Amino acid sequence: MHLKVSLLLILLLTKSTGGPVPTTKGNENLAVNMVWQVDHSEWDVLLKKHVDDKGNVDYKGFTKDISALEQYLEYLAGNRPTDKASKPEKLAYYINLYNAATVKLILDHYPTKSIKDIKNPWGKEIVKMGGEKISLGDLEHKILRRMEEPRIHFAINCASYSCPKLWNTAFTAANLDKLLEQTAKYFINDPDKNVLTKEKANLSEIFNWYKKDFTKNGSLIDYLNKYADVKLTSNTEISYLKYNWELNDIE
Repeated sequence: MHLKVSLLLILLLTKSTGGPVPTTKGNENLAVNMVWQVDHSEWDVLLKKHVDDKGNVDYKGFTKDISALEQYLEYLAGNRPTDKASKPEKLAYYINLYNAATVKLILDHYPTKSIKDIKNPWGKEIVKMGGEKISLGDLEHKILRRMEEPRIHFAINCASYSCPKLWNTAFTAANLDKLLEQTAKYFINDPDKNVLTKEKANLSEIFNWYKKDFTKNGSLIDYLNKYADVKLTSNTEISYLKYNWELNDIE
């Protein structure tokens, strides 16, 4: 009886202190540390080394650091924010995970002209989180979008010219809100992504695909006007630009 009670206490303490929690899918021998804070400094170094200020990536140069990228992804797989971690901590983790996994996907198939030349890029279970693997699509739609932060659409990068740029700074809990504000303002006012006049707004397809994410607290124009240098009105005609899926490679 005493032995059973002792074992129960040990299990409860392990859960409450965020100790290693084994996963139930994939490699069950890999323990996951549920942590309060995740270190993204390795990713920050790689971004600053291989991504320019426009968000274009030196994939050829990045191939020389693929082992460092794999090491960072393995670290993320084994260290996830606990359920009680702050929302900024979780958002930073999943945004960085999405972007790093996307870069790794491109490097695994480099040289390539487009992410869409890769078979089922958003459906393959390539993102490791402990002993389980999920797809980039599930990471975006079942985790990030459900966190009800529409600015994530300006932070995650799909390795294409029409995507929001890949910032050469890693997201952290400390810089998250400031950086998300910068990504939103930059993307909405980037004339290569959105052409805005008072009479007509020719928008990125992102605002068409994910419109409901941007209109939970008002109209799409209301959301755009939070960041747009050119203010739109209810009479502004809305249309959408053709999406350029060409690889965001440094030429």
